[in-house]
Amino acid sequence: MPQFKAPVRDMRFVINEVLESEKLYQTLPGCEEATEDMINAIVEEGARFAEGVLAPLYQSGDEEGCTWSEEGVKTPAGYADAYRQYVENGWPALSAPVEHGGQGMPNLLGIVMNELAGTANWSWLMYPGLSHGAVHTVEAHGDDKQKEHYLTRLISGEWTGTMCLTESHCGSDLGLLRTRAEPNADGSYAITGTKIFISAGEHDMAENIVHIVLARLPDAPEGTAGISLFIVPKFLVNDDGSVGERNAVHCASIEEKMGIHGNATCVLNFDGATGYLIAEPNRGLNAMFTFMNTARIGTAIQGLAHTERSYQGALEYAKERLAMRSLTGPKNPDGPADPIIVHPDVRRMLLTQKAFAEGSRAFLYYLAQLGDIVQRGDEEQAQRADDLMALLTPIGKAFVTEVGYESANLGVQVYGGHGFIKEWGMEQIVRDARIALLYEGTTGIQALDLLGRKVLGSGGKLLLGFAKLIDEFCAANAGDEYAEFVEPLKAAKDEWLELSMKIGEKAMENADEAGAAAVDYLMYGGYVTLAYFWARMAVVAKEKIAAAEGDASFYEAKILTARFYFERLLPRTDSLKATMLAGADSLMAMPEELFQLG
Repeated sequence: MPQFKAPVRDMRFVINEVLESEKLYQTLPGCEEATEDMINAIVEEGARFAEGVLAPLYQSGDEEGCTWSEEGVKTPAGYADAYRQYVENGWPALSAPVEHGGQGMPNLLGIVMNELAGTANWSWLMYPGLSHGAVHTVEAHGDDKQKEHYLTRLISGEWTGTMCLTESHCGSDLGLLRTRAEPNADGSYAITGTKIFISAGEHDMAENIVHIVLARLPDAPEGTAGISLFIVPKFLVNDDGSVGERNAVHCASIEEKMGIHGNATCVLNFDGATGYLIAEPNRGLNAMFTFMNTARIGTAIQGLAHTERSYQGALEYAKERLAMRSLTGPKNPDGPADPIIVHPDVRRMLLTQKAFAEGSRAFLYYLAQLGDIVQRGDEEQAQRADDLMALLTPIGKAFVTEVGYESANLGVQVYGGHGFIKEWGMEQIVRDARIALLYEGTTGIQALDLLGRKVLGSGGKLLLGFAKLIDEFCAANAGDEYAEFVEPLKAAKDEWLELSMKIGEKAMENADEAGAAAVDYLMYGGYVTLAYFWARMAVVAKEKIAAAEGDASFYEAKILTARFYFERLLPRTDSLKATMLAGADSLMAMPEELFQLG
């Protein structure tokens, strides 16, 4: 398997040069310590941990997997020790609030660390990764006692957290869930039911696991309006905060999965387990979205991680593998053949991976910055950032994971037959990447959220806010110097607005029109969004070259990759436009009885 190398130079480019993070964080209360020097130091240290501790466990963890027994789940060799080092180094507390034991650094740095750790070993990252959502949920909705008992230990990493939503008969349609919560005399609740697909639901890496569980109270109304949220710890917590007796929640089995074998995906049985209501009764789904939005951005990082990992492997192989001669004459005349990187189709695949990795990194880091502004900015700043996050989060989750899976498959394709063989490690990336398109809401669910709730539901307001941002960028960079990027970006933005109006008009007459167009609409929006960030990166790169600052070859590569993106990837919007405007008839006209086998 190719050795993982943290993309530190590109991370610093995005953080410091494109997004100008120090300039932003000097204006946000509590972020003043996030200087460029501090950020660079954290990135460098995170890279060392990811490369030296986590990456060596990537393939071995996949091969060994997790082991279930009546006593619990054993994680692959080295996982628990890596987690111990992770906690000792203070990584879980990096972007957590100071008042509960965190370091108070911006959310951006937490996302950066997740990318580093996740690219090195996504299965491992999922154990501490879900704790971030639990932290945000308890912080936002927990009472003082819950914060005292659970928040500090989740932040320190002593304990980990999960989210328990899915049941065997309901996935995204949570209104169908059956898990019950019966009130106890002491104010707690007895939680009874079975949850499935619970990532990191049982393991041997931390002394306690805090489950955030959706369940119904006895008098709850039907549907999503009758869902409440509960904290259900694996071990009960004594009044002094120490770990008490085992709670009645047990791992019945771990799923046999296509990928992410190093992470325990559990079936959890709650047999009258003691739980504690968090947030208001029957408002659990609202509170859970604190967790879900965090998880969706985290899942988008998985798409980026697998794109980067596959690109690194494919690039190394393409430079070394000899096969055939260049169509324009030998490039390695002293060898029996040329390295395959000289062939146009291999270049197409590598540049596609590179463009998606670097574009997605800029996009997702920007989303993380928006989260910091929502938390720490003034009221006007926070509202503007929140509106942008509402629009862009479903695009980030769905688009980046879709192109991440495409990129993972391209890595296998570059290797040819060797890519299909396990020892090279490329097929593992494909298997691990596939889940990202499914959990925290499938691509279809994200697309309906984007088009139905965020665009049409806001009367276009949220989309117009992002369009204004693009317009301001295009106006500031008008002229021949940047025309090859700015003009197609502006045209794509204008067409996105036009398409939104057309689909909205059709959906008013037939709601299926929105459902039929949704995924194509989201992917269209994803390509335009990445075009915006590639245009921003190209402008910065051109400015650096003109000023003779830094490594000219790095900036030249940025410009060339941006050009590839605008000429070879952004035009995918043409076919997406055609399919989303094709309407619902060709999807819905066939009667169910005509769907038949044989």
